[in-house]
Amino acid sequence: GAAASTAPAAEAPVKAAENREPSPLRGTTEKMSRLRQTIARRMVDSLQTAAQLTTVIEVDVTKIAALRARSKDAFAAKHGTKLTFLPFFVKAATEALAYHPKINATIDDKSVTYFDHENIGIAVDTPRGLLVPVIANAGEKDIPGLAASINDLAARTRDSKIGPDELSGSTFTITNTGSGGALFDTPVLNMPETAILGLGAIVKRPVVVKAADGSDAIAIRSMVYLSLSYDHRLVDGADASRYLMDVKKRLEAGDFEADLAL
Repeated sequence: GAAASTAPAAEAPVKAAENREPSPLRGTTEKMSRLRQTIARRMVDSLQTAAQLTTVIEVDVTKIAALRARSKDAFAAKHGTKLTFLPFFVKAATEALAYHPKINATIDDKSVTYFDHENIGIAVDTPRGLLVPVIANAGEKDIPGLAASINDLAARTRDSKIGPDELSGSTFTITNTGSGGALFDTPVLNMPETAILGLGAIVKRPVVVKAADGSDAIAIRSMVYLSLSYDHRLVDGADASRYLMDVKKRLEAGDFEADLAL
């Protein structure tokens, strides 16, 4: 690129402070809503019951970003739903569960049940609090099926049009905290599940890559952190890493053309 100019930058006009009103809740006391009380109880129970820790990896999703950019218009036209990044992550995460049974399981005292299906909970931030609608049998869906389910469930959850039957029965949960700008986090298990996957923000940054001649080079890549919180009563760090590496491999290969059903 062109060399950086040595001329001083023009003085930017000083912006007046944004005209924001402080929250009306300041200085008040209120009773927690029933939903907030339920969330509070579940979160504390989760941390008191399970031995929770988090493993974080980073994934290069440049190929997925390119595939999505060139496919999203045709996808919307054919399937009648928006193609976001989320279905790619859900697809890769769900596929890998079939080979890592401890990540898609539940503990009952001294016995473990390994599920033979993948019901994926998707955490949704609503004005009333956090709710987790469920994509039933997500392992049987292609990306259009996942996209339609995610977009429909999220919209109905935000509009309070979701039934209690659609908010239960998940075997594994995915939370997209990156949508709010977070790089990575340490999600709390959605009990009685043994694992939850957190998706960070997708960020373009310089990364060391292999050039065509095998030497190291620096390239601008779309990168994302994935964090898996899991129950150490059943899942060891090596189990978590093996699962995450399978998800990483699938995402970095970016080979999702067939899954788009275009």
